[in-house]
Amino acid sequence: MRILQLVLLIFLTVPFAAHADEDFYWIDADDGSIVNNHRVPAEAESRIELLPGIVIVGNPHGKVTLTEFYDVNCPFCRVASPYMEQLLKQDADLRLILVPFPILGIPSIQAARVELAVAQLAAPDQFFRFHRALDDVRGKVDGSRALAEAKAIGLDEQKVLAIANKDELTDVMTAHTRLADALAIKATPGFVIKGVAISGYPGPKAMAKIVASVERCGAVACDNQ
Repeated sequence: MRILQLVLLIFLTVPFAAHADEDFYWIDADDGSIVNNHRVPAEAESRIELLPGIVIVGNPHGKVTLTEFYDVNCPFCRVASPYMEQLLKQDADLRLILVPFPILGIPSIQAARVELAVAQLAAPDQFFRFHRALDDVRGKVDGSRALAEAKAIGLDEQKVLAIANKDELTDVMTAHTRLADALAIKATPGFVIKGVAISGYPGPKAMAKIVASVERCGAVACDNQ
């Protein structure tokens, strides 16, 4: 099998934006800690929908939009993954935007190239099965492992490789990185919902409560209004 083209992105050359309103909302995580969160510029949040390579799962016309910036090798993303699937099943008004954000090294970049190829070839529900399969993998996920999972959902290996090796995917990943910087997302998973960025996964109960609050009062914590 041909080795996927390695492309180093500009993660280390893009300065992260500074925000002075850390912990904008008082949100409790499931473990009792305070969830790190900050406001994000409305203009930057609106650009999420315009990003190339994103996949929207759940209800495409849902009333609540939650975005997740993730890395396939992020252990916290893997912990969150089955609970995010459960939340989508429980909440018919939720739409989840998945944004590959490979910041954990070359294997993650290789795998993200396959992810972006699968996003072009598969329907959203098929992509989500692929996404969940990657999160269930033990050990490091690289291009070869991601390609194996793409084949497992019925995609043609050569078609996936042809797209995964295109130079234009470097621009896609760079666009994801630049927007993450504009949103001050510095690690994975990073969530954006209703004008607020949340650092890390707060747990299934906390996340469900955040989504329910947005549905009920249009903010991630109704008591703050």
